Amino acid sequence: FIHPSHPNLSSITGNSSNNIHSKHNPNTMGKAKKTRKFAVAKKMMSPKDTRVRENFEKAKQKEEAEKKKAEPRQIEQANSALFFQYNTQLGPPYNVLVDTNFINFSIRKKLDMVRAMMDCLLAKCTPCITDCVMGELEKLGGKYKIALRLAKDDRFERIPCNCKGCYADDCITNLVKQWKCFIVATCDKELRGRIRKIPGVPCMYISGYKYTIERMPEAFGAPR
Repeated sequence: FIHPSHPNLSSITGNSSNNIHSKHNPNTMGKAKKTRKFAVAKKMMSPKDTRVRENFEKAKQKEEAEKKKAEPRQIEQANSALFFQYNTQLGPPYNVLVDTNFINFSIRKKLDMVRAMMDCLLAKCTPCITDCVMGELEKLGGKYKIALRLAKDDRFERIPCNCKGCYADDCITNLVKQWKCFIVATCDKELRGRIRKIPGVPCMYISGYKYTIERMPEAFGAPR
């Protein structure tokens, strides 16, 4: 029991009133103690996440680019038959690689292929046909029966090719790149454009009712 005249009575009552006010006042509340969490797994990014996949793809592309840089470059060997753009391997009797549309247009214009070639080049010519061109003619059906019969003529030389498909344009370009002893006969503008990029390979086509040839100055029979 404390006497009312005790000097510390006012200080005790004051502190108790302050404590009561502080409990009810929300602004003066103290921080709650946080208990430490044990055995809680960290949040992991799933491997299927787009961000992870993008980074993986970028790293893969970078590795491929570095591998390509490390690989030795393959440079095509220059052909010894070429003197600048002039092909020294070409000479009579000329071997002429024939395309499907060239045979069809020759039949339409009523041209004897061997005779017209000889009139153009003023030398003996051997028309050559690859397996791919023959396959294309067989696929075209009955409409091109005459062209197929003409391709099977004894005067035509059959050239075997090891092509997987049956696309004649690719077959002819690959054959001409490998062997520079052929003249390509075609009326297809795309194929002529591809052959123009290959140095030393002349291209024969039909103009009017005659055969003409480009990039071959010694063809005196070709119309200028």
